[in-house]
Amino acid sequence: MPLWKWILCLLAGFLIFTVLYGLATGLSMDIDNPWLSMASFLGSGILGLFLYAVWTNLTEHRPVTELAMKSMAWDTVRGLLFGIGFFAVVAGVLALTGSYRITEAHFHAVPLLLAFFQFFTVAVFEEILFRGILFRLIDDRWNTAVALLISALLFGFIHIINPGATLWSSLAIAIEAGLLLGAAYKCSGTLWAPIGIHWAWNFVQGNVLGFSVSGNPVQDKVFSAIISGPDWLTGGRFGAEACVPAVVVGLILSIIILCCCKRDER
Repeated sequence: MPLWKWILCLLAGFLIFTVLYGLATGLSMDIDNPWLSMASFLGSGILGLFLYAVWTNLTEHRPVTELAMKSMAWDTVRGLLFGIGFFAVVAGVLALTGSYRITEAHFHAVPLLLAFFQFFTVAVFEEILFRGILFRLIDDRWNTAVALLISALLFGFIHIINPGATLWSSLAIAIEAGLLLGAAYKCSGTLWAPIGIHWAWNFVQGNVLGFSVSGNPVQDKVFSAIISGPDWLTGGRFGAEACVPAVVVGLILSIIILCCCKRDER
């Protein structure tokens, strides 16, 4: 691909899907009926995937293998299980240190389902932007190391605008999530795996375990918990994504995935 076309695909694609992301979430959240809002979130995510496939096919003239239907079910399920396991481990570490203690359990199906579908839309569009467009195009033109570094840093520091964000919280997300999601995309060869991880990551940490999600407190959650301790251990106001245990677990898993991927290539 000529450089001018590569730049156009990168910048135009990122801009178009950022606007679509804002429209999808804004319109869906403005719907008063929770069932219609769920349908809107689900439809927005599916439409986003379809438009990404159309955009990529038209601009790059290639099969969109990262959305291969034969891989959709298995890679998405693997991603969901991975995301659930990640925050189960982080919460377990915090519980062992006495920093996380569950006090109550609730289950309100409708608001939980609404959050579940909302995070589906979030996962779809953010993975399209940061892995499907940014990581993939940089990886194709240069190499995986450069793609991982740039996409992870941008993914982390875009969260600097969130409530309670600091330079540390942004760097933490870059390391634990940006690298991990990039590695999952590179190793699986599809967007389904990072979408699954991202989807479960947000829903489980917030609506199941009761942590703030990237600085945003969660109202409807399965477990209410007392979270206490120094900010470096708990993540403070920003939530568990800014805690050292999450960074360590995410970094270790990223290295393992990349090493497995390299071994398979050999």
